[in-house]
Amino acid sequence: MDDKTRTELEAAVYRRLVEHLRQRTDVQNIDLMNLAGFCRNCLSNWMKDAADAKGIAMSKDESRKIVYGEPYEQWRARHQKEASLEQKAAFEKSRPKH
Repeated sequence: MDDKTRTELEAAVYRRLVEHLRQRTDVQNIDLMNLAGFCRNCLSNWMKDAADAKGIAMSKDESRKIVYGEPYEQWRARHQKEASLEQKAAFEKSRPKH
């Protein structure tokens, strides 16, 4: 497989993942962090990091809107719930220590 095709496939997979996460608003970021070690915010940070590496101006708000499909504060108000004590405890055990 050539690099162009691989990049196109990777981009398609990324778009599908982001769309899946937009549809699954019932899955909270803390659940993603506890199970997979990354969440929607991580994806938006990685998008901003990639833009920075290419010299493309992108704010944190812009990268979050790409991932969430709407302004982050709007998504939070509509979908984010308070994390339970169990979720918070699991996060403290599993979060990266860097």
